[in-house]
This record gives sequence, structure tokens and C-alpha cells, in this order.
Amino acid sequence: MSQVVDVSAPPSPAPPRRDSSTLLGTVGVGRLSRAERIAKGRQARSEAPRSSLAQWQPEADRPDPVGLLVERTHTRVPELVPIHFGRMLASPFAFYRGAAALMAWDLARTKTSGERVQLCGDAHLSNFGGYASAEREMVFDLNDFDETLPGPWEWDLARLVASFELAGRELGFTGRERRDVDQATARAYRHAVRDFADQSNLEVWYARMTAGAVLARWGPDAGRKAIRTLERRVDKALRKDSTLASARLTRQDGDTVRLVSDPPLLVPVGELFDDAERDELVQGVAAAFRRYRRTLPTDRRDLLAQFHYVDMARKVVGVGSVGTRAWVLLMHGSDGADPLVLQIKEAAESVLASAAGRSVYANQGQRVVAGQRLMQSSSDIFLGWTHGPGTDGADRHYYVRQLWDWKFSTDIAHQTPATLAILGQLCGWTLARAHARSGDRVALGAYLGSSNVLDRAMADFAAAYADQAERDHAALAQAERDGRVTVRRGV
Repeated sequence: MSQVVDVSAPPSPAPPRRDSSTLLGTVGVGRLSRAERIAKGRQARSEAPRSSLAQWQPEADRPDPVGLLVERTHTRVPELVPIHFGRMLASPFAFYRGAAALMAWDLARTKTSGERVQLCGDAHLSNFGGYASAEREMVFDLNDFDETLPGPWEWDLARLVASFELAGRELGFTGRERRDVDQATARAYRHAVRDFADQSNLEVWYARMTAGAVLARWGPDAGRKAIRTLERRVDKALRKDSTLASARLTRQDGDTVRLVSDPPLLVPVGELFDDAERDELVQGVAAAFRRYRRTLPTDRRDLLAQFHYVDMARKVVGVGSVGTRAWVLLMHGSDGADPLVLQIKEAAESVLASAAGRSVYANQGQRVVAGQRLMQSSSDIFLGWTHGPGTDGADRHYYVRQLWDWKFSTDIAHQTPATLAILGQLCGWTLARAHARSGDRVALGAYLGSSNVLDRAMADFAAAYADQAERDHAALAQAERDGRVTVRRGV
């Protein structure tokens, strides 16, 4: 029987928004002169020389990597945890994608300059990609903020450059080729921060990288084949929206539309619970949905009110996120030809919290949304947060966005050393723009400097940390052989 749920009740006023600059401790930046900010950045070199950022050596008390990863799964959906480990075991790069908590422990023990920004918290290369801006323009940006929190800028850049080192190893690149890519990534970040340091606050805020800008800036160096590949991916992404999501993820069931069943990747709510449990959960989700509406601007609330609930399913997403509670919510407007497909994703405490400090936001979904809005050039028009029931009955925090909205992720499978270097430059610029929106870009630019000291240091760190990631990946493989973890591959 179709479950009727009222998600259109008038929302109460939205809670007051916190000033994100207070979180970063940069409120006083405007009261410092430019000369004082430059002096502050240069002074930081004496306490944390740029060359010191190259250093990586595991601490004697470093936790067992497998034990730490297993501990992080205790709040996840138990039957999905083997898929999480199976995806991580695909390669050292895949392991790295799912091991943000482990790297957070390691980075917390490295030297930093003292400059803080809003961090992505998981800035590996696969968390950059394209999506639709609110103005319906394809932009390239960071697209994952599950771990976002204020902290040292070095942590994001180190995670980004090391991801390129691991990707280069997976592709069979030589050591020289990988180092060129790593240095190009760090150099692009350094140059971009220094460029943004000379721009006004509003110029930085409005800066964005569109698909056209990518082609104009790097197309001549990429070659015609790479340009055609990018153009095809953009064209394909332009068709990836709620209409396509509905077409691929639904089936006709008599007079109604239902989300398809593709366990364990997509499981409709009716298959997870009996009728009474299902009805209770759906009603709980309806209440959570009304709370979510309160976090949207008034015009988006009115738009959302034009859609009604149709069906819901649990969905497996990502690598590091597998096992966290993620739902797909199918809604219709005037009819089935007017769909909206939302993703409701669980937000837990950031893996950076123990080192960088707990978020000022009590709701972890709000933490994710606040960080995303601060770092992205343009965010999903339906981005918001809520809390509500999990499959275990506990009240959990969530954030909400469209499932697909022209989204595409970076693809490393067919990269050459030249195109991977271009991708590194693109990601480096994007990360710098995100950091420049929140931190003291003038002081940071002065610290980074005009020489290549930082670039070489980050490449050295990336090579050393990639070795560590390979050892940790091997430890997880051994844990499977020893029966310490249960693994499900190929899902």
C-alpha cells in the first residue's frame, strides 16, 4: 500500500546562522595591514620552515591501521562494512580514499605554519569534479565535505598531493613522472594562493572554474584527444540530472512508480522493514524532511513544497562512506515527468575533530553544509541538513542534496603523465580558491613564497606517505587473510 506522507507543512523560522569567520579565528584579519599580514606569513617560516613539510616518519605510537579502521565502522550498517573493506582493498589508491581517519591521525603529528582555513578534510583527487552551479553552468570544484572542519591548510594539500602520487603509481608512471605531477599540483596551489592574495575579497568570492575556463586555460597543453574526452564527459554530465536518475532508478508498479531493487547497492525501504517498521521510519523521515526544509532559503522552500513523496531506498555510496546511512528520496512534482531525486546522507563527527577541535555545530549535517557553502563557488540549491532516525532507531544527523545534478568525478584510468599533471594543476587551483575564501590568503601567500621550496617539500612528503599507504593497504589484505576483517569484493 502506498504510504502517504505530508512533507509540505509550513516550516518554522530557520535558526540563526553562525559567522564562519569566528570558527577560523580570522575575524581580526581586516584590522591588520597588508604589510603586517605579509610579515606574519614570513615569520611563520622560522617556526615551520617550508622544507620541514617534506618530513614523514610514522610515530612510534601510531595505532594499528586495521584496528583504527575497524573502530570507525562500529556505527555503520553492519552488513555493508564488508563492502567498504572490499572497495578499499581494490588498490593502494582505493585504500587511501577510504582511510581519511588514518591520515588525519598522521597529519595531526606533522609540523604546520599556524595558518588555518576551512578544510575539506578529505581532499584527494577523486573528490574533485564537475557539477551544475545554481545558475546552471558546469563548474569544477571540490564535491565532498563529509570531513570538513577548520584546521591547518597543510593537511588538505598534503592529502591532495599524496593522492596524485598514488594515482601515478597505479598508472605505472615512473618516479620522475610522478614527481613532476606532484610538484605541478603543489605549484598550482602556491601560485593560486599568491594570485588570490592580490585580489579583493569579492573577487575571490566570485572566482570559479567553469568547463569553458578549464579548456581555455589547459586545453592547448592537453592535446586534442584529451579535449575531446573532456567534452564528451561534460556532454554526458549535462544529461545527468533528476530526470535521468528517475529513469534509471525506478520501475513502474501498476499505477505507481517505485525505486528499483538492486541489493545491496539500492534497497527500497519496503524490503528493509516490515510494514509497521517501514511506516514508522517513513513518518520519521517525513519529520526530518520538514526540519530540513527550515534550513533552506525561503525561495527553495517554496520550490520544494511543489514536490511530494513517492518512495525511498537505502543506497551504497563511495568508498570511505560505505556503511554510513545514505537514502535516496524520490519525489514528483505535477506528475512522474517532473521528478526530484534527493540524497539524504548521514553525517558523523569529522575525522579531524580530535586534532583540529570539535565543530561549533551540534548537528554534524550543519557542519558539512556550512563548510561546503564556504568552500564551494556555488552549492546545490537543495543543500541543507536535518536529523532523524537511522535503520537502528537511533537519532542521527544528515545532510541533503540532489543525487545527480550534472555531476561527474575525475577519472584517472586513462590519464597520461601530461594530463594527470594538468588535473593536478586544476585541483591545486581549486583547493587554493577554497582556502582563500576562509583563511588569511595574504599571510599564507607570503609563507608559501615565490620559490619552489614548498613544491619540492610536498612532493617528498607525497612519496613517503604513499609508501605508508601501500604498507597499510598490505596490512588490511593480511587482516583479511587472518580473518580479522570480513571482505566482500566486486560490489
